Amino acid sequence: MNKLNSRKKPKPALEAAKDSQQEHNPLSITIDVAAVEVPEMTEEEQRDRLHLERKVERAFYEAGKALMELRDRKLYRSTHKTFEEYCRDRFGYSRDAAYLKISATTVYENLQKYLPTNGRQIPMPSNERQLRPLAKAELEPNEQASVWEQAVDKVGGKVPSGRVVKDIVDKIRERTKVPNPYHLGEICIIQPKDNPDLRGKSSYWGVITHVGEYSCTVQCWDGDYTAKVEHLKSLELLEEDCQFMQQLCLRLRRLHEVSSRDEAVDWLLQGLGKQTKPYLSALQAKLLAAMEREYKIDPKAKK
Repeated sequence: MNKLNSRKKPKPALEAAKDSQQEHNPLSITIDVAAVEVPEMTEEEQRDRLHLERKVERAFYEAGKALMELRDRKLYRSTHKTFEEYCRDRFGYSRDAAYLKISATTVYENLQKYLPTNGRQIPMPSNERQLRPLAKAELEPNEQASVWEQAVDKVGGKVPSGRVVKDIVDKIRERTKVPNPYHLGEICIIQPKDNPDLRGKSSYWGVITHVGEYSCTVQCWDGDYTAKVEHLKSLELLEEDCQFMQQLCLRLRRLHEVSSRDEAVDWLLQGLGKQTKPYLSALQAKLLAAMEREYKIDPKAKK
């Protein structure tokens, strides 16, 4: 064999350098990684993705709808006297938190109904916090849709945060600001209109215990409620009549606080809780006094 032909051919400089490096560093390993091709999504997968995204977005809406049905059908009554107690024990929700979730559901439905459908795709809310400013504000359904559309535009067509929505709501309320006409101790009737937080409280009378910028706290026989000025109507009573109603409210609340009370007590409470006359008939007075004696309640107690 020809000695010249038996010699190994010299390697290119780059390969030689690699071999030298591996000889000096036996732990060095060269790994070839093949590129993985990601297949494009099929039309069916695109539809599935959209469907699942919609489910995630509507999760808070479904929760609000469920709470609304639990409340309206009184499905808590086998274990709890009130919806508020049930929400606190079962879900850890305060009264305000539970009713905000229900209110957000109503706002979501208003947006679905009133947002423009002229071919423009306006993203819908994905959580309750984004709708809280609209749930708390006293706006008509079409105004809620307008605020949401403005908020979407402000963030470049994306889903806006609750803070962005609140900024727009605040500007609208500043333009239409009306002074609160009510005062402490005044007796008012609750008029829920389209406010789900006050559902079931229609015609309840109560005592104004706090006056805010746009709303009041109303003390009724079964609890305290926050109502916008548009949801209240003054009975325009004289001072002495207001004092009678204030004392009557305290008496009714003390009876309502008796956990072991008879159902007949609730009948009387519900009746007197909607009677707006600043006095009791002789029979009403006897029935109320009899129930107070039954549960050892002092009708003249201040608290």
